Amino acid sequence: MIPSKYYRITSNRINKKWIVISLVLLFILITAGKAYIDTNVFQVNKVQFVTDKIPAGSEISFLQISDVHNKVFGDQNEKLIETVKRIDSDFIVLTGDLVDRKTTTFSSVFSLVKEFKAINPNLYFVTGNHEWGNRNTEELLVGLKKRGVTILNNKNTQITKGDTTINLVGIDNESTNNENLNLAFDGVSQEHYTVLLSHSPTVVQKYQDIPANLILSGHTHGGQVRVPLIGAVIAPDQGFFPELDKGIFEFGNDQYLYIDSGLGTSVAPIRFWNQSQISLVTVVGKN
Repeated sequence: MIPSKYYRITSNRINKKWIVISLVLLFILITAGKAYIDTNVFQVNKVQFVTDKIPAGSEISFLQISDVHNKVFGDQNEKLIETVKRIDSDFIVLTGDLVDRKTTTFSSVFSLVKEFKAINPNLYFVTGNHEWGNRNTEELLVGLKKRGVTILNNKNTQITKGDTTINLVGIDNESTNNENLNLAFDGVSQEHYTVLLSHSPTVVQKYQDIPANLILSGHTHGGQVRVPLIGAVIAPDQGFFPELDKGIFEFGNDQYLYIDSGLGTSVAPIRFWNQSQISLVTVVGKN
């Protein structure tokens, strides 16, 4: 006869084993759920910058959409389109990588920018590395122009809201060496607040004395995968544990770089602890 003490020991071991297995399974489910939400449900991040270069009390807003990589949110992107309608920003800026370098058909992105244009005619775009890596780049750019998108390919323009005038400058992607800052800033008056659209944030490491008050970038996907208390694991052009991952960075005297972590993915179709997002960027006149 086997002693009852043996049964108690065996039973305790079995119970502990199943507790461990259950905890592991629960952790896997929570992790998978978090990754799914981060990858497929986007948020709106709001940031504000204050300046004395626009009239006191006035404000001008930019909805920044970056690194879509041809991803679709809802049926025909209806979730994204409805959010853009609801935000009702003054301008929409697309900071590169609308498509992936492997994208062969642009029907989805053309439909999306057509909807954006109908919501807000003030629609601007700069190229990212995936546009330059796609074999049909020219077809994409021609299609965007036909749909009324203003492409700031090493160009600048002035934008106005009421009595507020801002310089909007755009460069072709810096990480693929398609940028030309001298050409982009040609004729820009430093009397006005200046916003630079640059897909790659490492432009601030490559160039000194960039004459912009604010740079709006993407490219990093915020690291795409982040670790709590550590941050981004890896980012393009920066390697492991990048310094410029997402958020606000000061690169000069009252000069700021804002990196949006974007909507889509590349390499691996997953985000973790780094939710997909678009950003509402507001510039406010100092009182």
